[in-house]
Amino acid sequence: MELRQLEQFVAVAEERSFTRAAQRLHQVQSGLSVAVRTLERELGTTLLTRTTRRVELTDAGLALLPRAREVLAAVESARDSVAEVLAVVRGTLRVGLLQSMDPGGVPAVLAEFHRRHPLVRLSLRFAAGGATELAELVRQRTLDVAFLAVSESVSVGLTVTPLATVPMVLLAPPEHRLATARPVDLHELVDEAFVDFPPGWGGRIVVDESFAAAGLTRCVEVEVGDITTFQHLIEHGFGVGFLPRPAFTHRNRLTAVPLRSAPLWRLGAAVTAGSPPSVAARTLLALARNHRWHPPRAG
Repeated sequence: MELRQLEQFVAVAEERSFTRAAQRLHQVQSGLSVAVRTLERELGTTLLTRTTRRVELTDAGLALLPRAREVLAAVESARDSVAEVLAVVRGTLRVGLLQSMDPGGVPAVLAEFHRRHPLVRLSLRFAAGGATELAELVRQRTLDVAFLAVSESVSVGLTVTPLATVPMVLLAPPEHRLATARPVDLHELVDEAFVDFPPGWGGRIVVDESFAAAGLTRCVEVEVGDITTFQHLIEHGFGVGFLPRPAFTHRNRLTAVPLRSAPLWRLGAAVTAGSPPSVAARTLLALARNHRWHPPRAG
């Protein structure tokens, strides 16, 4: 059994697809299939069941996966120890990003990191499931670092470096009853129809938690995974909606309703709390902490 075989098995197990795993590992699919079959022969058991649509883990595969991850993490830690002595940062750093956001400096941080540490390969991954999906990928160690919208529920099992905080604004069409200069409370919104992002997105979680903390419920009529479409739908009367203030771009067509206690959207960089981050991850976190953050645009 070789380390490369374990890496290949873990990639297929996490992606649930030989095609996606091959793309992730930058190798041909046929070679990946041969490598996994060779590992199965060495272990004397089937690790994966293959169908035309999906790959599933057998009981043996489920037993091997956490051990394989531990072995690969131990090898990475050993490499880091040597790299620290040599003062060289190298390897692969898997970074998660929110899908629909201009995160107020993350691209600049990544570009600066790449400039300073060209021997590190940055593997970037976007998550359609928002902050919740990114957090779970970090906990599973599929990602080393994730830039995400922070909330109490998302942060469980993670160590989060705070980076920026911005207030959320309530958007409404100019003719809406709330489009006045008078600040409103959350309890005045319970009868409104809302446009919002899908469950699991950072902005959605922040607003849901704010209403729950106030003992209130609301009706989300439309869910959309795009900031521009989100604002267009509010403009055309589908409802009102919350958005981090810097993401508010339709200023000529929508009104930002003043709030007495606005929910806060927080950007952070998360790593798993279960083990120390790699040298590359620690270096990226330090660079992010020292970056001069502009207010992020985020969903």
